[in-house]
Amino acid sequence: MKNMGDFPTFLVVALLIFSCLSYVRSDASDHRYKDGDAVPLYANKVGPFHNPSETYRYFDLPFCSPDHVTEKREALGEVLNGDRLVSAPYKLNFKEEKDSSVVCKKKLSKDEVAFFRKAVDKDYYFQMYYDDLPIWGFIGKVDKEGKTDPSEYKYFLFKHIQFDVLYNKDRVIEVNARMDPHSLVDLTEDKEVDAEFMYSAKWKETETPFEKRMDKYSMSSSLPHHLEIHWFSIINSCVTVLLLTGFLATILLRVLKNDFIKYGQDEEAADDQEETGWKYIHGDVFRFPKYKSLFAAALGSGTQLFTLTVFIFMLALVGVFYPYNRGALFTALVVIYALTSGIAGYTATSFYCQLEGNNWVRNLLLTGCLFCGPLFLTFCFLNTVAIVYSATAALPFGTIVVIVLIWTLVTSPLLVLGGIAGKNSKAEFQAPCRTTKYPREIPPLPWYRSAIPQMAMAGFLPFSAIYIELYYIFASVWGHRIYTIYSILFIVFIILLIVTAFITVALTYFQLAAEDHEWWWRSFLCGGSTGIFIYAYCLYYYYARSDMSGFMQTSFFFGYMACICYGFFLMLGTVGFRASLLFVRHIYRSIKCE
Repeated sequence: MKNMGDFPTFLVVALLIFSCLSYVRSDASDHRYKDGDAVPLYANKVGPFHNPSETYRYFDLPFCSPDHVTEKREALGEVLNGDRLVSAPYKLNFKEEKDSSVVCKKKLSKDEVAFFRKAVDKDYYFQMYYDDLPIWGFIGKVDKEGKTDPSEYKYFLFKHIQFDVLYNKDRVIEVNARMDPHSLVDLTEDKEVDAEFMYSAKWKETETPFEKRMDKYSMSSSLPHHLEIHWFSIINSCVTVLLLTGFLATILLRVLKNDFIKYGQDEEAADDQEETGWKYIHGDVFRFPKYKSLFAAALGSGTQLFTLTVFIFMLALVGVFYPYNRGALFTALVVIYALTSGIAGYTATSFYCQLEGNNWVRNLLLTGCLFCGPLFLTFCFLNTVAIVYSATAALPFGTIVVIVLIWTLVTSPLLVLGGIAGKNSKAEFQAPCRTTKYPREIPPLPWYRSAIPQMAMAGFLPFSAIYIELYYIFASVWGHRIYTIYSILFIVFIILLIVTAFITVALTYFQLAAEDHEWWWRSFLCGGSTGIFIYAYCLYYYYARSDMSGFMQTSFFFGYMACICYGFFLMLGTVGFRASLLFVRHIYRSIKCE
């Protein structure tokens, strides 16, 4: 690690190799078949339609199961995504039509009827994959027509699935599943019921090339009326941001210009005046903050999360995360987070040493635990909840061991190497003014200049620039919408960074002008306050825009969103502080400091 140039080079090469592997893995399988060949059909999971995290194995419901249920080997990301693929009871050989073929005849017991009825009442859906193409459908329906009393509702289970498959020469292009509305099993009463499960398959030729078979899913979020809303969101954000930032910039530049003129006047005239303004705290403005180890650790973690976000956007923009590329995003998050831990170690330790910290090893441990610690505790609680519910969100022991090994063998060593490199960098903190021995007393300030009101002002503007796009992201992550317009999301992300940096700089200036020199932590908190606004939006989304319910779904939603918003807090806090540091250095270089 003597040559620090090797470290980022290794990181970039590793990430490029990973992105190529991800892309090749996604499209490498041949998918060519001859007439009558068996095409893989896997049953994945079932669950309440409005609770995306609450999913169960397909055969947890008493469907017809094959004699030998074969489990498909899954990648790390697929397991993290809650996918549990097993061989389905239906046989759909290539170009082989079926007409009401019987899967099995089954007598449903009272308990099984009650189980199915409860599932139908909760709008349970099923998901399958045929030749890696997703199939969705509901398992039954509730007849509420003309009935006001829920006790009069009738519950029905669909027992006949119609598969419509499109093919082009020797390849499967598209598959749809329709449930026969006339072939039903009545589940209304608690009694034994005879059920005959059937399926049909119809094949039809299409001209759509194999390379474009996923366009059907990716184009669903690019429909004209959706795009109009997204572009309206961006234009609205840009106009709002330009007006507000332009207004603040004009005021700030004009005030700064006047300040420079005033402070640049004859020193004798200045001596006669009462000392006020940001120039006169030059001896305190670069005084190191309290809790410097925690501050440096927060900057290191924020820098790592910022790098992670940028690389995820790079992979998204080159097309790695196409719809139903199962688990690709989770795999990318785990691998890139592990590979970028060296950045956190280097940034935190080098800055900690610049702040004249002595215990860099403790600082490194704090950096490693600052984001991973709360995430690990949240995961432990939620995984326990999933185990109690017997849901597929519960990670198998083997997967947990793999994640622990990645953390032990990749994340931790890179964190330590980055920390050693940061300690050996021996960079000094660049302060244009000398710091006095004793801190200057901060004058009493009105309540709206305290930390919490300032954070509220700082978080509102960046949040107002992204809140329209947030709905679509939430509907994708916590629902069944497909989000593929990553270019628009990237533009929104850039807007978010610019606004966060600008509003933090503006508030830092007003803080210094009021002769409050404790701006280090304030700039970080103001920059990261957008994360708190996003979490507040979570409350609104859960209660007003979604139909999620139940303890498991509620705990998963608020638990993991708390971790995501905490990550945003660290990342945007880092952006806010870095922007403020550049600004403060610039204005104090521009005047003569005694």
